[in-house]
Amino acid sequence: MVSLKWRKRADSPSLVHEQNDLNTTTFLAEGNLKYAVEKGENSNEPSYQEVSGAPVETRSPLGYHVGQVTILFLNLSKMVGTGVYSTPSTILKGTGSVGLALIYWFIGFLIAGASLSVYLEFASYFPNRSGSEVVYLEQAYPRPRYLFPVTFAIQSVLLSFSASNAIVLAQYLYRINGATPTAWELKGVAVAGYTVAFLFVAFSTRWSYRLSNAIGLVKLLTLVFVAITGLVVLGGNVSRVPDPHANFRNAFSGFEGTSASAYGVTNALVKIIFSYAGYENAFNVVNEVKNPVRSIRNSGGLSLLIVATLYVLANIAYFSAVPKEELVKSSQVAASLFFQHVFGSSGAVRGLNFLIAMSAFGNLIAVLLGQSRLIRECGRQGTLPFPDFWVSTRPFGTPLGPYVVKWALTMLMILAPPAGDAFNFVVDLANYPSSFFNFLMAVGIYCVRYQRKQLNVPQPSKAYRFRAWHVAVLFTIAVNLYMLIMPWYPPTGGATGGDVSFWYATYVVTGIGILVACAVYYLLWVHLLPRWRGYRVRHEKVLLHGGEVTHKLVKVALDKLEAWDREHDAQGRKIGSQGRSDDEIVDVHHRFDEDEKS
Repeated sequence: MVSLKWRKRADSPSLVHEQNDLNTTTFLAEGNLKYAVEKGENSNEPSYQEVSGAPVETRSPLGYHVGQVTILFLNLSKMVGTGVYSTPSTILKGTGSVGLALIYWFIGFLIAGASLSVYLEFASYFPNRSGSEVVYLEQAYPRPRYLFPVTFAIQSVLLSFSASNAIVLAQYLYRINGATPTAWELKGVAVAGYTVAFLFVAFSTRWSYRLSNAIGLVKLLTLVFVAITGLVVLGGNVSRVPDPHANFRNAFSGFEGTSASAYGVTNALVKIIFSYAGYENAFNVVNEVKNPVRSIRNSGGLSLLIVATLYVLANIAYFSAVPKEELVKSSQVAASLFFQHVFGSSGAVRGLNFLIAMSAFGNLIAVLLGQSRLIRECGRQGTLPFPDFWVSTRPFGTPLGPYVVKWALTMLMILAPPAGDAFNFVVDLANYPSSFFNFLMAVGIYCVRYQRKQLNVPQPSKAYRFRAWHVAVLFTIAVNLYMLIMPWYPPTGGATGGDVSFWYATYVVTGIGILVACAVYYLLWVHLLPRWRGYRVRHEKVLLHGGEVTHKLVKVALDKLEAWDREHDAQGRKIGSQGRSDDEIVDVHHRFDEDEKS
């Protein structure tokens, strides 16, 4: 067997063909980084990815059921949960005026659009990998090896609960009948609702997407109905609303009950970002999409534009029918007040509550579909124990392991925390690490651009190419940096004036603590324990029985390390008997020049 040799050159990386029995993989080397050149069936474009990350699955074991319609509703169903129905009063209170509140909804569209462009550029570089942030952080920051996969995997699994959405679903189901549930009755219905959502997605990938599309259509029609009704009210055609333009006179003047403070506008921005969250959902299923960059650019961009337009029209509808003072002071959702003022019948309000409950249920489905792929990709990196559990799609052709984990953690977070402070705390806790990783991902786009320049790899072909504007990337960085800094700013009520009775920034410190704990665990597991016990960590490429491909991190004793490295390629795959020769090592510039000519 001929050992693998990497050609060291000062002016360019080296290109190596590795043949292992039935297939050939090409590797690039730049310094101590090694990149695999692989292609999947969903795209004609190869990906150039650092080998410590999860390998490409040439054929998606989850199939290719995601078309442009599914992309549109997958994003729309996650964006349109209950945010647009429940947050307008909080946003109005925080911004201090009707005019600024409407501007904030447009700013939310700009934030989501800029972030969408960052995701699209990453997808153009890695069109064969599902999991969005998992992949993009892994590839943007390949060193220290396994640091970001370990950290992101732990926090993603620990915080992968959907308890808040399940509780909201239960609340609206009770509102349909006008009942007031006890705490345990509410939790029981939340458990039942989330379990039903889990069962819908656990047994069929194809029907999961069809259900998501159907509920997404109901959500779209509900928002369209609210928007059209608002325009009718604004035209003066509803006798129940004597002055539909009252809230729009002196639209930028403050009024009693609002607080346009630094904390208030930050809290309003948090609610805006929460309401738009979901524009990135389709990137979790990229390897299940044919021609993903073009498809997500078209359908994903359209879904965001539709949602943003309807969000603004829905808020105009609320302001046209509901006095702003009542909207700020009321604990009811804005949409319920709107229907009460327009129709005045309890039947209409119950119908609205049913539609909003459907929106909440559809959000559970969309989040399950997207986050299950994200967690599965964490498992494929090899950083989680028992990779078969996370990666296998048996027996139903679905990522059952991630579904089960999400269901179990959601059950725990529904049943364990008492109502009030503890529940608000765990919901806030999930947001801060998310802002941290989104900030790093936006910065990481420049890291990937630099890596590709150093490797001298060709740009994706025109049909698969997307490059985010610098202003969009910088805007995304600035917004996430703001979201990392401003939660430290105290509310107007002082240290205990937040949405919990204890120190307002406790969740921020706890979120940072989780990230630090992940880093300490990484240092102990990957560096200190191997040094103390005389072994090193290596990744091994594993093919499961269902055709799934994954990495598995293994311990290799020091006295066997040289043999291991000789017998495995850069991805950790066992080298076959055919070996390689020095003739197979060619200059990367020459190879790519030939490819361009052909």
